[in-house]
Amino acid sequence: MAAEEDDVARPVSHNGASLAASTPRSTLGAPVPSIAQVMPLTTTRAVRGVFDYRLDGRCAVEVGSVLRVPFGRRSVLGVVVGVTDSSELEPERLAAPEAVIGPGLTPELVGLGLWMAGEYCSTPARALSLMLAPGTAAGAGERRALVAAITEAGGRALEGAERLGEQQRRALERLRHGALPAAALGTATLRRLERRGLVALERRAVRRAPAVSAIGSPSAAAPPLTAPQKAALDRVLAALRARRPAGLLLHGVTGSGKTEVYLGAVQATLAAGRGAIVLVPEISLTPLVLGRFRARFGDVVAVLHSGLGRGERHDEWSRVRRGEARVCVGPRSAVFAPVADLGLVVVDEEHDSSYKQTEGDPRYDARAVAARRAEQAGALLLCGSATPRPESVHALERLRLPERVDGRPLPPVQVLDMRGHHHPLHPETRMALGDVRRAGGKAIVLLNRRGWSNFLSCRACGHVWCCPNCDVTLVLHREGAFLACHHCGHREGVPGRCPACRSAALARHGAGTERLERELEEALGAAAFPVFRLDADVGRARAERVLAAFERAPSGVLVGTQMVAKGHDFPDVALGVVLDADRTLRFPDFRAEERTFALVTQLAGRAGRGGSGRVLVQTLAPDARSIRRAAAHDSDGFLAEELEQRRRLGYPPFGSLIRVVCGARDAAAPAAIAAELARRIGSAAGPVLGPAPLFRLRGNSRVQLVLKARDRAAAIAAVGRAVDGIAEPAARRRVSISVDVDPQ
Repeated sequence: MAAEEDDVARPVSHNGASLAASTPRSTLGAPVPSIAQVMPLTTTRAVRGVFDYRLDGRCAVEVGSVLRVPFGRRSVLGVVVGVTDSSELEPERLAAPEAVIGPGLTPELVGLGLWMAGEYCSTPARALSLMLAPGTAAGAGERRALVAAITEAGGRALEGAERLGEQQRRALERLRHGALPAAALGTATLRRLERRGLVALERRAVRRAPAVSAIGSPSAAAPPLTAPQKAALDRVLAALRARRPAGLLLHGVTGSGKTEVYLGAVQATLAAGRGAIVLVPEISLTPLVLGRFRARFGDVVAVLHSGLGRGERHDEWSRVRRGEARVCVGPRSAVFAPVADLGLVVVDEEHDSSYKQTEGDPRYDARAVAARRAEQAGALLLCGSATPRPESVHALERLRLPERVDGRPLPPVQVLDMRGHHHPLHPETRMALGDVRRAGGKAIVLLNRRGWSNFLSCRACGHVWCCPNCDVTLVLHREGAFLACHHCGHREGVPGRCPACRSAALARHGAGTERLERELEEALGAAAFPVFRLDADVGRARAERVLAAFERAPSGVLVGTQMVAKGHDFPDVALGVVLDADRTLRFPDFRAEERTFALVTQLAGRAGRGGSGRVLVQTLAPDARSIRRAAAHDSDGFLAEELEQRRRLGYPPFGSLIRVVCGARDAAAPAAIAAELARRIGSAAGPVLGPAPLFRLRGNSRVQLVLKARDRAAAIAAVGRAVDGIAEPAARRRVSISVDVDPQ
């Protein structure tokens, strides 16, 4: 530990993983704690441990309080992970906090952060930083504005004969229904009314409320449940009444009404005086789910996701922290919502890989964190999917919803062999889309690749346009006329000639959603049969408008990446098409079959919800196990085969994988650090595969190790010790080390 830090505060020799639970706390009649045990929120692994700070009694500090503290020559934020009345040093030798910053964390979240640090080979500081109120580091706080409220005299003035100008009367009429911001009514008018005693003006905290989605028209009334829904909900309610940690898996076909079971579970949770978290896999699905929960439960439902403005996120987080909102809906990061007395955690579409944090540190899995939160709080974990993960099927009690709520059968699926076909659309697909256009219906076409073409090459010399920062080709985007790297974001203009041989003969290879959109417009006639595109290039704000426009349109086709297969409920979709369905099978990943099965099944579930429907699956691998099982709607058969294969090979859930990636600008440094890590980890916890090179990313050369282990705890401990032990030499050589437990 640096001497400059020793001069300020001394690290406490507690084990961080158990500190929050074991620290003495003040009770009525007991001495007020005089020492705060603080975890400074620094990013470096070299500074570790909990530091003592002297409390002077002027402000209330408890476990979870966020403080600004002197730390060496800096001031940093820190989280109180314990309070006590003694320290290894005399109080006068300890520094005092500079300030208490905004609303703090709950003690439960502190415990969760310490657990995450260990589980994901990270640091407590990095884990706790994920849980702070949005905008804490930037000093964000509540927004205050001038607010007008009508007085009794103002009410009498409206009823009586007192002279009022037209603007004054309009302002008072609007204020009869409740206080409003002065800016919405005209400050000058309100000042005149204030002088007459007809309104009262004061500065108040004003909530920055997120906009409500325009998608769908959810009903506040609960529809009658089917027999399977009722049986599933009865089991869920029994688990809620037990008030013991439990986990249930709601395995229901697409359109079987899983959301109604979630709503019934949340209603029972609220009636019991407890709170709930509802997780969805992506921001694009949040508005639809939020609308259904708000329609049923009103303003007691909050929303948290990164697509909101910082002020909106801060106010929603604060509503949850104060207990004004008792249900929080959102994607991955909503698992950290400070819900008090948590009774239920719902993970919708639990199969989706978006729940895994793939960048930054810690690289947590929100599904595992949700399970830990439920365990901590004595709450129920309720996961749901039409294509559940083998890990969830193995670990959780399964509840079945085998039929759609309207009794309609799942649509027939036809597999189209694309071997020998060079056009993106099979002739059968083109005819089926033409039939839908003539019938005035709707279709969804999934191509899990965005842009116009996969890459660009020179026909004369073979030159291929590649990213200067990553070892990958650049994707052609015709809209905007640029080439882009989908890894680092590098962009450059579309070339007119080859830089190597000056030839103008350039070839475009492959097709993405942008090219498919244009081809469908030309083939089907966009004027009578509009084409809507939904992919990451559309952006979050436009994505909601695209979905709303597709919902309103009497007919049309929605084209997009896997975003179009996730959770959308359009009852008038008659045709679903999956292009290049075997693309995910070509990845060297033991989850490739699982992902292919889920993608085809989820897209198939979008068709035929309001009538007859059909699904076409284009593939170069028509005999692949995942495609055959998905075409037959045989989830049980696929899961049984997948679990048996993983049992034989020792893959999750019968083993654990940990991936360590070392990266640096200097090509030699990552390999040296990775070799030393492999030596330190050893083979006691399981075989270490590597070091092996990875493609260059964002200018960094990379090398990886993979640990495959039966004993998860021993493997995590071994990797954690090795990474901590080599952190300083790695930092000196400017080598970054990222640890990914349960990589996706």
